[in-house]
Amino acid sequence: MIAGIGCDVVNVADFAQQMQDGNGWRSLFSTRELRQCAMRANAKNDSQAIHIAARWAGKEAVIKAWCEAMSTLGLQYPYTLDNTPWASIEILDDSHGCPSVLLSEDVNQKLLESLHAPEATNPQEFASVNRVDGIYGVDGVNRPNWHVSLSHDGLVQNSSAIALAFVVLELREF
Repeated sequence: MIAGIGCDVVNVADFAQQMQDGNGWRSLFSTRELRQCAMRANAKNDSQAIHIAARWAGKEAVIKAWCEAMSTLGLQYPYTLDNTPWASIEILDDSHGCPSVLLSEDVNQKLLESLHAPEATNPQEFASVNRVDGIYGVDGVNRPNWHVSLSHDGLVQNSSAIALAFVVLELREF
């Protein structure tokens, strides 16, 4: 079942201007993400900023998909703008170069807790909790499965480059 969809677009030129050493932007990304972006930019002979911007869009889209899943239940969002652990939400390429979402143990635990059904003592009570077309599985637990697509187009040099991410949070019953 699709629980949430997130999409984000980043203007790469504006993002590149914010990538100043010393302003803390590197803390928003894991070492692995930064390494993969550098390797991809080197392999494609283009700007590292375009690859980092795409991953930033991916992180934003992950949070949007997660929040959409929670909003259908009227629950509070997992993080605020001030406490989102951005480096713990990684957008990494697999061995085939396809992007994937990897959450740290703490963030993944928070995701599982936020999507787990509240305690219900009888089937009627659970049915009333399960009011949004089965966001919870039969046993109240689902396994999150992330689908992510990153893209970019345009030239950084003339400020026409954009990076786009589209993320789907799917819940599968155990």
